[in-house]
Amino acid sequence: MPEIGGSTAPGFEEVRTAFAANLAGGQEVGAAVAVYLHGRKVVDLWGGIADPETGRPWERDTLQVVYSTTKGITAACAHLLAQRGELDLDAPVAGYWPEFAANGKDHIPVRWLLTHQAGLPTIDHPITPAEAIAWDPMVTALAAQRPSWEPGTDHGYHGHTYGWLVGEVVRRVSGRSLGTFLAEEIAGPLGLDLWIGLPKAERHRVSRIISTPLDQDALAGIDLDALPEPMREVMAVYTDPTSLTVRSLLTIITPALDHNDPDEQSAEMPSTNGICTARALARFYAALIGEVDGQRVLSSETLAAATAEQVSGVDRILRVPVRIGTGFGLPTPDAFWYRPTAFGFPGMGGSLGFADPASGLAFGYVMNRIQEGTPDRRAATLLDAVQRAMESADLRR
Repeated sequence: MPEIGGSTAPGFEEVRTAFAANLAGGQEVGAAVAVYLHGRKVVDLWGGIADPETGRPWERDTLQVVYSTTKGITAACAHLLAQRGELDLDAPVAGYWPEFAANGKDHIPVRWLLTHQAGLPTIDHPITPAEAIAWDPMVTALAAQRPSWEPGTDHGYHGHTYGWLVGEVVRRVSGRSLGTFLAEEIAGPLGLDLWIGLPKAERHRVSRIISTPLDQDALAGIDLDALPEPMREVMAVYTDPTSLTVRSLLTIITPALDHNDPDEQSAEMPSTNGICTARALARFYAALIGEVDGQRVLSSETLAAATAEQVSGVDRILRVPVRIGTGFGLPTPDAFWYRPTAFGFPGMGGSLGFADPASGLAFGYVMNRIQEGTPDRRAATLLDAVQRAMESADLRR
């Protein structure tokens, strides 16, 4: 068995076994998982290789880019402002960001930015990674952009734009960038190794992302007629370079972002470049649903409103069924992290942060091997072990 760092509370030893099996079976290169239960840390494990190029091992303080798992963190910043009475989620965005009113967007409420109903998943003219890092070019483009559908009539994943849209509202309201607001109001007080906009002094701790670039030519060569009917429509939009899906997820920033780039890690892209430990991710969610060491981020009333379902059904961009709260993802019944009261956000390739207020569970999983195209059971295996441990604990009471 590979060497595993960290600890588990009594009764949660099976999680260590499952984590070690993921590593030993070659599913992982490097990873970490953490669990809080009713505000108390019960699992904190790490292992594997953080950087295959140098052989650097994954250690207790290793950091990882978590892609769209960042979106739940961004949502919490907006809700904290709303909780303080500084931001009205049902007020027009243009009231805080006047330039946003262009092209008929004057009536769009802040809430629709968080629920992916604003019709702004892409921009007409792709920007470069350097422009994305600079912030203002994307914000200026989104303020001028005409919606892709009538806002409020449909929902479609704002995979990249969500971060700039919500982040600019936070900046206009608080006078601070979203990354600064996060650091000063949430991560700092809770002692979290969690950033959107990584300080240069922390770069040496970041694990290297291991992924295979998407082969667009291979996608274009897929015989759609040979696919089962449910999959055919989904793949049709991913293989069409002119589709709204491709323009929103794959070509909105051209060439594609590379989150191994230190400059991208130091920038603020609140949809995709959150960087944290699994421990910080679990602790963050624990502090959303209850007190952790005497601190709580959102009140129970704010949290209930934030996690109430706003929209559901087939997503216009992803082409699969989704459920969405106000900025937080809600699992569909077929998702391995489904619980009726759960909320959170998964990230590209496998990372996941979520909480379940009903059970007091907060879960954080990060890894450096991006897995796409095949069923990914890594986090599910860990969560199954957590669930069995929780059930056994209940029986012992």
